[in-house]
Amino acid sequence: MSDAILVAQGVTRTYSLGRQRLDVLRGIDLTVRRGEALVIVGASGAGKSTLLHLLGGLDAPTAGAVTFEGRSLFEISTVERTRLRNERVGFVFQSYHLLPELTALENVCVPGWVAGRPDAERGVELLRTVGLGERLEHRPAELSGGEQQRVALARALMNRPSLLLADEPTGNLDSKTGEGMLDLLWRLRAESGTTLVMVTHDEHLARRGDRVLTIADGRILG
Repeated sequence: MSDAILVAQGVTRTYSLGRQRLDVLRGIDLTVRRGEALVIVGASGAGKSTLLHLLGGLDAPTAGAVTFEGRSLFEISTVERTRLRNERVGFVFQSYHLLPELTALENVCVPGWVAGRPDAERGVELLRTVGLGERLEHRPAELSGGEQQRVALARALMNRPSLLLADEPTGNLDSKTGEGMLDLLWRLRAESGTTLVMVTHDEHLARRGDRVLTIADGRILG
């Protein structure tokens, strides 16, 4: 597909636990179109997070291929994959993963530092966009859960990624804060034209997607 930004073909992921074999993903075929908001739903343990990590190059499949923007993620070097992931993919995790010793602004700027393109002005702009212009110098422990997640979203957008991956981004938030977070996520995605893949167990949240797929027992059901 000419408009495909991300393609998974025959992706499996197996873990060995002593003599036992755990098949988490069992032959995933998936195409994500550029600019769409795809939501993948499934119960806990269905393989959602594992799939998201493979799509973003955080983990390697046991078999199969993942192609992102025309490049096979697991046929390039680890250094190239790390650089591609930092510059072209943004991640928003359920647990925020902010560095506790850094301020909100410093956390947002980390991807730019890693890419060798520090840009504090963009960091400030992003924090203002997510409503935290007055919290630039606060550290994570001084922020609420919703504020920390907004910092994480700003950080994910720092390098203007073409793909945003969100893993249960409202899982640690109360329902009102979570709805506000999703409103913000969808608005920023629409404004930037960024492709979004979000996994969640909440089918109510899934209704926001342009397309919804279900994963169960390591397989996409449709």
